[in-house]
Amino acid sequence: MRNATKYKFVLLYFLLSPVTGVLAQGDTFDLLSIEKQRILDKASAYTSEKPVTVTTYPATRSAGGIHDFYSEGDYWWPDPDDPRAPYVRRDGLSNPDNFVAHRRAMIRFSEITATLVSAFILTGESTYSDLALEHLDAWFINEKTRMNPSLLYGQAIQGRATGRSIGIIDTIHLVEVARSVKVLEQNNALPSKKLSGIKDWFATYLDWLQTHPYGQKERIHPNNHGVCWSMQAAVFADLVGQTEILTWVRNQFKTVYLEKMMALDGSFPAELSRTKPYGYSLFVLDAMSTVAQTSSTQDDDLWTYQLPDGRGLKKGVAFLFPYMQDKNAWPYPEDVLYWNDWPVRQPSLLFAGLRYGESKYLKLWESLEADPAVAEIVRKLPVRHPLLWMNSGEYARGKARDQARQARQARKARGQSKFPY
Repeated sequence: MRNATKYKFVLLYFLLSPVTGVLAQGDTFDLLSIEKQRILDKASAYTSEKPVTVTTYPATRSAGGIHDFYSEGDYWWPDPDDPRAPYVRRDGLSNPDNFVAHRRAMIRFSEITATLVSAFILTGESTYSDLALEHLDAWFINEKTRMNPSLLYGQAIQGRATGRSIGIIDTIHLVEVARSVKVLEQNNALPSKKLSGIKDWFATYLDWLQTHPYGQKERIHPNNHGVCWSMQAAVFADLVGQTEILTWVRNQFKTVYLEKMMALDGSFPAELSRTKPYGYSLFVLDAMSTVAQTSSTQDDDLWTYQLPDGRGLKKGVAFLFPYMQDKNAWPYPEDVLYWNDWPVRQPSLLFAGLRYGESKYLKLWESLEADPAVAEIVRKLPVRHPLLWMNSGEYARGKARDQARQARQARKARGQSKFPY
């Protein structure tokens, strides 16, 4: 194992200062302590796991090749009147006979990589970064096992389409992979040639998302699909340094996601109209929060931005929070499936709790399930490793707040005012 000292300086803010919001009643919130044992236990279990990519599972119904990601539309079923006819739609009810092997392989890839890099953040040990690189190489570089950087065959429908624009949502689980690469890059933990190959893959996929008709259609989709396009584009652009895309995403957030998708009370009517309104409301809010977490700047902060009528991300979190706290108070229909499995550790709670200094958000987040076992819940929870998303500025702010609070307490104990002279 390489000496971990080389990572000392970049990792310093992870290791020395808890992530702390401006919390009421002097509460503190130490994300590192909360995450440490969970992450290290999982990382230990993953050290023996070998890479599994799309090439491991040939998709015989796909119109593409062995390197192409393939999935089938969730809510499409054989026509009961004619099994040979094109499939028919049943909203909210997933067909258990669909091909899901590539989707599961990608989720596995994201889970293993994000966990290993989170363990690297906690320890600085290159064992974890080296293991993560094995999986990154298999998916993005190795010519025998890599995935093509496009999504031509996602969410296919038997008898209707070999692929659709909405299939792009399947790659939301690459967002934590991209964040993992960014952490490794910041710590000089990847060989330059490997890093270049990985970033080339993301740059190519990002270009495809912008130029292919599927991507162009998906990015203006007026519900969670459009938000998830922006979430992916923002994270990938942040990795490869395409700031103009981040600017576009921030504008889309304001002019579409808030102006056209959010109601005055902070809800999302397009999601409430679904057969799983609760789960979809959580899903779109998590995606919105991840967009804000990734693309906000000091001069253009999506966390604080509000329309003249008060609509903004803060209102969206405030709308859903009471129902995350007490699901029995939910005034809309229950989800037709997975009603009992939500909520879990929604990233919107964590990010908003830290950004707004709301201890009630953070306490609820900590109390919820961190590693859900139900596949459909995991599928709609692409952000499960929060250490990847805490940038140096947030750690510095947390440390500064701790120091300021400690100074206030010390002055109070000495009977001093804020200005001792």
